[in-house]
Amino acid sequence: MLVVPACFVLIFLLLLSALRSPRDAILVFSAVPLALTGGVLALWLRGMPFSVSAAVGFIALSGIAVLNGLVMLSLIQQLMLEGKPKHLAIQEGALTRLRPVVMTALVASLGFVPMAVATGTGAEVQKPIATVVIGGLVSATLLTLLVLPALYARFGPAEPALFESRQREDHRAAAE
Repeated sequence: MLVVPACFVLIFLLLLSALRSPRDAILVFSAVPLALTGGVLALWLRGMPFSVSAAVGFIALSGIAVLNGLVMLSLIQQLMLEGKPKHLAIQEGALTRLRPVVMTALVASLGFVPMAVATGTGAEVQKPIATVVIGGLVSATLLTLLVLPALYARFGPAEPALFESRQREDHRAAAE
């Protein structure tokens, strides 16, 4: 079962290359542990064992959780680049991205409901994937909407000017 940890490492490396900041990559990746917790809790509540199907669900779940965190963080950073104070950028970013984050989680969760309640042929393979994704998305969405803005308020750059100068340096380094 080395595939799941390898996928997590790959997701983190992709985040690191996209964001060019270990701090930002860690902040976005912080959605994964709570998503995994929700998936494990959902499996436990339904009395299902961890299986290969559940592992596939955890991989899919981590991708959705990271995507939602990236959507939130990118808007907050964009607002800070426009010169908004950090606390206002976080508040406006969280409120503006509320609908996209909830809709992403809702569409994915509702799409897996038929798999979660299936009783026909192949249901024993489908149920763990659906259970993990549905349970994990509930917890990951809460993290993205509540905890990620709080983490960014605590660990993000202190001033928009400092953030803007770091972004310019990143762009110059990429151009060279």
